[in-house]
Amino acid sequence: MARIKNAQGRKVRRKNLLARAKGFHGARKNLRQAQEAVMKARSNAYRGRKERKRQFRRLWIIRINAALTAHDLSYSKFIHGLKLANIDLDRKALAQIAYDDSDAFGTIVESAKKALA
Repeated sequence: MARIKNAQGRKVRRKNLLARAKGFHGARKNLRQAQEAVMKARSNAYRGRKERKRQFRRLWIIRINAALTAHDLSYSKFIHGLKLANIDLDRKALAQIAYDDSDAFGTIVESAKKALA
């Protein structure tokens, strides 16, 4: 049976692995721990991409709620009022409006209050 030579493939795989581990600290950048560190980093990155969406939604809700304190309305009642008034703005847009243009946000709040009454 012929001997299989794969030195070049091994070098390529190791080079790619160490390139992914660039910037890691200590033995995690150039020894056997590099493979485990890269696998852990990739799994954390995958999970982090999902968590980032949750964190942004939480941030938008916090900003909307902070802007609503001046209008004496709770966040949950405001969202319910928007649904009753058929205003289809997502939380990202509402947070941006609340942050940039308080007058426009005030008119949205008033329309939500009218729908609640």
